[in-house]
Amino acid sequence: MQGIEIARQYFEQYGEPMLKKQFPEYVSKVAAGLIGAGSECFGYDDEISRDHDFEPGFCLFLPGEDVIDRRTAFLMERAYAALPRSFMGLERGLMSPVGGNRRGVIRLSDFLSEKTGLPDGMIAKDAWFSIQEQYLLEVTNGEVFLDESGILGKVREHLSFFPRDVMLKKTAGHLLLGAQSGPYNYERCLRHGEKGSAQMCLYEYCDHMISVIFLLNGRYRPYYKWVFRAMRELPVLSTLCESFEFLLTTDNEDPTVPVKQQVLEEIQGKVIEELLEEDLSRASCTDLEKHAYSVNDRIGDPVIRNRHILSAV
Repeated sequence: MQGIEIARQYFEQYGEPMLKKQFPEYVSKVAAGLIGAGSECFGYDDEISRDHDFEPGFCLFLPGEDVIDRRTAFLMERAYAALPRSFMGLERGLMSPVGGNRRGVIRLSDFLSEKTGLPDGMIAKDAWFSIQEQYLLEVTNGEVFLDESGILGKVREHLSFFPRDVMLKKTAGHLLLGAQSGPYNYERCLRHGEKGSAQMCLYEYCDHMISVIFLLNGRYRPYYKWVFRAMRELPVLSTLCESFEFLLTTDNEDPTVPVKQQVLEEIQGKVIEELLEEDLSRASCTDLEKHAYSVNDRIGDPVIRNRHILSAV
């Protein structure tokens, strides 16, 4: 059983009854669920994941001190700490000195400040460019078990994905860097005899083109070790996973290089096809750089459109 389901059952058996019995007047004011950092919050956990930071528990998010004061919050912390430590063969440990407080009683404003830099999470236009996608994903992942007041649901809806103009700016930047690193610099590095640098070009290419694919799917890109796992689940262009893996895991010897160059062209062609299908680019060519500038031209806000094309990446 995966961590989200374990957390849900733990909350239903122990967390929710504790709230209703000890804090009935606050049940409608708090939110509970399993979101944030950790593979279990993404549904990516397996047996290997249980070697660290894996335990029964949930997040209990509290509103501001004007609704739940410090004393009540302290009592809730004690009540959470008193919940059964063993559940489904797992043990709940003390707070880890590494990784911080991922579960338990958490002020929602503290959680949002950590992830977005804002206590209410209501990101303004310019701020979208400075927050890492991973942190935005950690606010919107997992599952919410209780949120009668909507304190968590409101901010999760606001942060569900980038505004369109921000998405376009990021897409344009990643396309431009992908064009430079893959079709252009990969071949040049090989001609210089720099096979290591050539492989780094491919890494840069894959990194940027994978970001484009997540953006085209309207999904935040996760922490690097879960990128391929998440990409395989995307509805658009997930079939390119094997192509990216081939570029990253094979050598740059003479028999392999022509195949890699062909794979680069195939990836590029598929991405351009999708850009045209979604009417995000109006360039009629196979030049990835020209498509990058065409995507940038589709941005509605003139301030965002006129920023440097790489300002969002």
